[in-house]
Formats: sequence, structure tokens, C-alpha cells
Amino acid sequence: MARTAKSTADTLPAPASYEEALAELEQLVGKMEAGALPLDQLLASYQRGAQLLQFCRTRLEAVEEQVKLLEDGQLKPWDAA
Repeated sequence: MARTAKSTADTLPAPASYEEALAELEQLVGKMEAGALPLDQLLASYQRGAQLLQFCRTRLEAVEEQVKLLEDGQLKPWDAA
């Protein structure tokens, strides 16, 4: 059972963007919270959610690094003048 769930989650394509990953993650959470998924799909959804969360974190870290470069190595508050 776990093999099927894992292989299903692993075969899904990577999201095209942060926004796409976030939207898919929100959909997965909604389905999981509704309790409408069978156990196998619940496991696959959890694994996919973990992948999407990692993708989002990686993208956010990359953007943060780019902002640091633009701000001479310092991450400044948004409201700074």
C-alpha cells in the first residue's frame, strides 16, 4: 500500500511556480481536513503536500537571497525608507 502511495506522489510533476504549488497545497489540505479521502490517497496527499511545502520553502529562500543581493547583502524590512 505505502509503495503505491509513494510512487503516485513521486510521479507528479513539479509545480511550475510558487503560486501553483501553494494553490495545490491548499487544495490538498482542504481535502485532507474534510476527511473525504481513503487511507491510500490520504498518505499520497500527505507526501505530495510535503513535496510542495519543500518546493515553496526553497523558492522563498531563493527569492530572499536575491533580495539580499539587491540590498547589498542585508535583508531590510519592507517599510524601511
